Amino acid sequence: MAVAATLPQLGAVVVTALIDSINPCAIGVLILLVTVMLSHAKTKGKMLFYGLAYVGAVLLTYLLAGIGLLFVLHSIPLYVTVYLSIAVSIVLVVASLIEVKDFFWYGQGISLAIPPERAKQIHEYVKKISLPGVIFLGVFVAGVELPCTGAPYLAILTILSQNFDFTAFLLLVLYNIIFVLPLIVILIAVYAGVRINVIKQWKHENRGLMRLATGLLLIFLAWLLIMISSGVIAFD
Repeated sequence: MAVAATLPQLGAVVVTALIDSINPCAIGVLILLVTVMLSHAKTKGKMLFYGLAYVGAVLLTYLLAGIGLLFVLHSIPLYVTVYLSIAVSIVLVVASLIEVKDFFWYGQGISLAIPPERAKQIHEYVKKISLPGVIFLGVFVAGVELPCTGAPYLAILTILSQNFDFTAFLLLVLYNIIFVLPLIVILIAVYAGVRINVIKQWKHENRGLMRLATGLLLIFLAWLLIMISSGVIAFD
């Protein structure tokens, strides 16, 4: 049986995943990991192997968490889902204001970033270069970077939960693949010879724009959820 996705729903998933994928948190941790691996592993082949293992662990963790949340959200009675969508919309608006703030005053006041104590733990884990250690790091980072990536993901999960079927599952898989694509691109670029300092500088120069893009996206998703909960917009 053919699986079909309506264009608006597919478009919302793809655009959200693309913008969410360039968040400074996920990219920053990978840059740290690659830097340490290049100084310890010595070979680019080993760096690429461990890097892909890390990305795979992040992908699998996010996907499993998404499936679990989709099941929970879909199990909630319809009349409760309406209020849940409104509550999620409010959270998105608050998060969007914080993200837009970081475009003008990056890192000042409240920011959606990995907590300092967790960042310190990540630094310690990165130093332990081994395949199990790298996989554990991917799982750990996927859990602690939710302040950076959680809002867009929650919005998409809420949208997909309106009609939890095989198509929704495929869209969730697509979202997570797109989410890790920049990480794979960075790994391949370093393997091909691009200096990690160039990538670090690019991240530093564009982190404000990343936050602004995420903030504007969250405003759009909040509006979309409100339209869905009020019955103005429906996905087939």
